[in-house]
Amino acid sequence: MELNIGVKNIVKQKENVKKKISVLEPYLEFSLAIISGILILGGWLLDRFGYQTASAVLYIFAYVTGGFFKAKEGITETITDKKLNVELLMILAAIGSAIIGYWEEGAILIFIFALSGALETYTMNKSKKEISALFDLQPEEALLIKDGHEIKVPVKQLKVGDLILVKPGERLPADGVVVKGRTSIDQSAITGESVPVEKTLEDEVFAGTVNMSGSITVKITKPADETLFQKIIALVQNAESERSPSQQFIERFEGTYVKIVLIIVGLMMFLPHYIFGWSWNETFYRAMVLLVVASPCAVAASIMPATLSAISNGAKNGILFKGGVHLEKLAALRAIALDKTGTLTKGKPEVTHFIVSPAFEKEKNRILQIAASIEKHSTHPLAEAIVRYAEKYQLPLVDLDSVQDVSGWGVKALLNGDEWKIGKKAFMDLEGERTPDIPLTRKLQDEGNTVVYIQKNKKVVAFITLKDMIRPDSKEAIQRLKENGIKPVLLTGDNENTAKTIASETGILQYVAECLPENKAEEIRKIQKEHGLTAMVGDGINDAPALAKANVGIAMGEGTDAALETADVVLMKNDLTKIHQAIRLSKRMNRIIKQNLFFSVAVILVLVMSNFFQAIDLPLGVIGHEGSTILVILNGLRLLKSNS
Repeated sequence: MELNIGVKNIVKQKENVKKKISVLEPYLEFSLAIISGILILGGWLLDRFGYQTASAVLYIFAYVTGGFFKAKEGITETITDKKLNVELLMILAAIGSAIIGYWEEGAILIFIFALSGALETYTMNKSKKEISALFDLQPEEALLIKDGHEIKVPVKQLKVGDLILVKPGERLPADGVVVKGRTSIDQSAITGESVPVEKTLEDEVFAGTVNMSGSITVKITKPADETLFQKIIALVQNAESERSPSQQFIERFEGTYVKIVLIIVGLMMFLPHYIFGWSWNETFYRAMVLLVVASPCAVAASIMPATLSAISNGAKNGILFKGGVHLEKLAALRAIALDKTGTLTKGKPEVTHFIVSPAFEKEKNRILQIAASIEKHSTHPLAEAIVRYAEKYQLPLVDLDSVQDVSGWGVKALLNGDEWKIGKKAFMDLEGERTPDIPLTRKLQDEGNTVVYIQKNKKVVAFITLKDMIRPDSKEAIQRLKENGIKPVLLTGDNENTAKTIASETGILQYVAECLPENKAEEIRKIQKEHGLTAMVGDGINDAPALAKANVGIAMGEGTDAALETADVVLMKNDLTKIHQAIRLSKRMNRIIKQNLFFSVAVILVLVMSNFFQAIDLPLGVIGHEGSTILVILNGLRLLKSNS
């Protein structure tokens, strides 16, 4: 056991060292580049005063210091991946310049290349830091309540079932439920929403969120390494390493392109001498310039910084992408299928009407009080909604003589010699008077309401209607999708009337009623055939087959681990308008990538032609080449801004 702990500590120390080196690398690169520049300046001054040998020595040192990181990177990649790369082209160009006596130009090439490399590393790390910052949001220690005492312990020692105290201003160290106290929690690290959420007894809370006001006692429900927060970090890190189709193409293209450049450079070393009468020195020099200006650095950097920045932007706003491939696809969506329950609707039924028979109008509050007291003994979602409705009127519950849950029908109870029944119409008709059809109930059912009848001593005295209400943002979200030219389609297991009502309320024109979870995947296939690239939005559990079948699976994932497992994109806050935000982010990313590719290819063409007409020298070629690389990276980093 001790040996195992020792090994883990060594591994952890190595990881920490690697992390520190990674953080310091751009600064070390920058320092060596500056030293290289100073050496070049010294070599230039010595050369002007006639000390050619001393000047050459300083230039050699400038080559070594400035070119160390890029030479190491180029040689390592060539050996391990067995493919040629841009770094190798730069090294060959610098060495070639020195061979023909252009020590100063070769040294300047190394200096500018090293300087731009340090800046590239720094700017690339900027987007990664946005993601890595997530690690700092989970505390390392927690206040464990044990035998009435508060003990500060490492978070990793917490076990499921432990009680911890979280004071105002502190971050929660683990997932759990509130067992004592009341507070508001800043959940922006999980959901991206800036407004704190009220939490009280039995409410779920998550690691990485901030306790804003009162002290709370939390019962741990998950180990520290299995929290929703840790899964989000893992998901974003995996997304960072997953390549989009565009990036995969560029990486495949780069190796072939470098080979083509080397072949052309080889021809350039000889043909101009014979065709245009250039001197051998000029011919070789122009070949070295070509090595530099034709390198695809800017092309290679056109995609990854933009993709990483967009993924980071999404994570900050509660939109998690499992990779650049899914982010890229969103911009091309033509249709989107939406589940009803928990997606378009809140997923919890609410009382819409409580109507009492005219003969019992004076007993309205008493009937509601008894109904809530009976339903308190049931765990059915409709029963819970009725209890919540009664609580609004501050009606105290009464003690019943007996309660019987009749599975599939409703609930029976006895109170002061009276028999009460609550449930569906058929349950009322079993033993009581036949319940007449009421036009109002039929109308309400057509609008998607469920009717619950209340019977006293075999006579219906009232009925309650309940409905899974539309989310406040559903209509706006659907409207935005349509404005983007995306066809929304409702897939629901409800009957035709309910499906039609929900579709009408949200502005959806196409819907499929009585669509069971196992049939949704087939419906997705039909939508794809009719409209093209299709996304599916669901709750991430029973919609898993449809989410997998869609081109992009989007899960409503507020606090659900299942959503993280099944979907390509997860909306951590159950807000449908985030879909529009994700699509806009995708379009911005694709637009910036196209800008970068067009600009980088244009710069290469201009530099190559300028070199052919002997209009630029090596330093100017390097500045144009490296400058374009820096510009496309900075353009990609614009996506870190939150106005997606």
